[in-house]
Amino acid sequence: MMRPLFPLLLLGLLRPFTAGCPMALTQQCEPTDGDIYRYHANTLNDRRTVNFSDYRGKKLNALHEEMKPLGLTILGFPCNQFGNQEPGQNHEILPGLIPGNGFVPNFLLFEKGDVNGKDEQEVFTFLRLFWGPMKLSDIKWNFEKFLVGPNGKPVMRWHPSISIPQVRADIRKYLLLQLYTHSRG
Repeated sequence: MMRPLFPLLLLGLLRPFTAGCPMALTQQCEPTDGDIYRYHANTLNDRRTVNFSDYRGKKLNALHEEMKPLGLTILGFPCNQFGNQEPGQNHEILPGLIPGNGFVPNFLLFEKGDVNGKDEQEVFTFLRLFWGPMKLSDIKWNFEKFLVGPNGKPVMRWHPSISIPQVRADIRKYLLLQLYTHSRG
């Protein structure tokens, strides 16, 4: 069985257009159990097993490359709090991604840490302040995503089951709104 792609929570940071950009758009996530990345299938011609999780990171790399000129930076935070999917030590995480899967992230990865509970990283305590209700298991699963605006405040949050194409579309809408707001003055 192939090792699952590293668990990760994502944080997208945007460069400011101006220091005074208003935060006009928020999105509340609706939780849905499960996602396609938990599954695998055999190919038709050679009966090779393909894990759908192999494609998640490649989409993140593409999103990062596409939106980097617009000021988006993707930050990854490995975590082992969900299904024991990242039991390795920090020095084992990145090398474990590369053999067999060919995925090399083009975004910054941070040390593994908790995102919920008494030992959670402070950045996740801060991010959750912008959405209610706050509870111990507020972050539900790997690949939950947050977008932080130019002023350093979170403006969007996506449940792990939300696809990268939807995240891309939401970020584009946000950027267009910021450009429109900035141009009007």
